[in-house]
This record gives sequence, C-alpha cells and structure tokens, in this order.
Amino acid sequence: MTSNRPYLLRALYDWICDNHLTPYLLIDASGDDLSIPYDFVKDNKIVLNISSSAVRDLDLNNDYISFKARFSGRSMNVYFPVEAVLAIYANENGRGMVFQEEEQEVKKENESVSNSEAVKKETKKKKTPHLKIVK
Repeated sequence: MTSNRPYLLRALYDWICDNHLTPYLLIDASGDDLSIPYDFVKDNKIVLNISSSAVRDLDLNNDYISFKARFSGRSMNVYFPVEAVLAIYANENGRGMVFQEEEQEVKKENESVSNSEAVKKETKKKKTPHLKIVK
C-alpha cells in the first residue's frame, strides 16, 4: 500500500484552515532532494508556515510538497518530499499530528527483500490487533 501521510497532511491542512488557524509543518532538513531556506534550519529541522497568506502555489501532492514563499525578503521556490514532514499543527494551539519515522524504515526493508521473501515474512509474523478499546 502507498503511504497515508500525504492524505493525512491534506486532510489536516484543510481542517486547520477551516478553523481559521495557521498551519505549520515541521520538516526534517537532513534528507536529500530538498529546496528549503537552510538559513532557518536548527538541529536539522525547520518549521514552515504554509498558510495561504504566507505561501503561493501550494501543492500537497503524494510525493512532494512545493510552494513559493519569501524568506528575509527573497522569493524562493520551496519543495521537499512528503516523507520529510515530521508534523503538521496549528500554530495557535498546537493541535495536529506528529508522524512516526517507522514508515520509512518499513518501506526500505520491504524494498531490499525480494517479493517472495517479503510474503514469507508476512505469513510468519504473528498478527496482533493494533486497536485498543478506550473507555
């Protein structure tokens, strides 16, 4: 299956904007194939305001996020892979979602194993429920 991260990002972006709040993204700046304002990176992370008043031509597609924005008065085309997004949240109240990094590790593991080996691994694993009853 494909990653659910881009779908969740779009949904949360809409939810934050519909509530008249400011959507922010926390990005892992240590990866490859990023075009970001590195002057604002701290501890290999950067926080970006992606509200409609801060960016133009926002594109939240399944592989990359891209937009145009101004940083220190300079216009810049910003893009980065969806996998680099660590969190999306509303600046005003912090509500949103933090994404786990294990999605990337699982994807890499499955790519390095042949299809028949991956199927064998799947059948050998014990299937445990992932949902909990909350009262």
